[in-house]
Amino acid sequence: MATMTLFHSPLSPFVRKVMVVLHETGQLERVTLKSVNVSPVSGDDQLNQSNPIGKLPALRLDDGTVLHDSRVICEYLDHQHVGSPLLPREGSARWRRLTLASQADAILDAAVSSRYESFLRPEDKRWDGWLDAQSQKIRRSLADLEQQHLAELASVFDLAAIGVACALSYLDLRQPEFGWREQQPGLAAWYAEVSQRPSMVATAPAV
Repeated sequence: MATMTLFHSPLSPFVRKVMVVLHETGQLERVTLKSVNVSPVSGDDQLNQSNPIGKLPALRLDDGTVLHDSRVICEYLDHQHVGSPLLPREGSARWRRLTLASQADAILDAAVSSRYESFLRPEDKRWDGWLDAQSQKIRRSLADLEQQHLAELASVFDLAAIGVACALSYLDLRQPEFGWREQQPGLAAWYAEVSQRPSMVATAPAV
């Protein structure tokens, strides 16, 4: 029975992270999806209740409490199921995986910022230097994943790996010309495998 409400936008990669976690942990039936359409210049009144910054995704619990930010929501959901945790609960392994998850979110932040700058901002006001800086952040991060973290990513499909997979998918969706696979063939092979997981297939954006 659904006891929570997830404020949901199907093309948001941060929402997708939460949806993948719900599938991976068998909690999908506990959540009702509430579709909202927001942008940096337009919000949603219902989303803003108990979430004044209008952050998406947001998860309203049965007692009315609202959690926002995908990292917070994913951590909460990870504590609500009986299977293996999606992040180590303690020790140095926890901090390593949290840092890797943060790196995935930073890729998404840069990619989403680029999308806003290149798609929503009027063409005569776009800042090429900003777009170049976001692109370089993404390229440095992907190179680091390729060189330093492939074995970690392949070891377990946890919150860090989910974040990286959703980031790569979002690059394919919004910047198909980015060409990351040619520069990171190991990462591409890993993504080709994990993108076939049922949780990834079920949450793939429909465009």
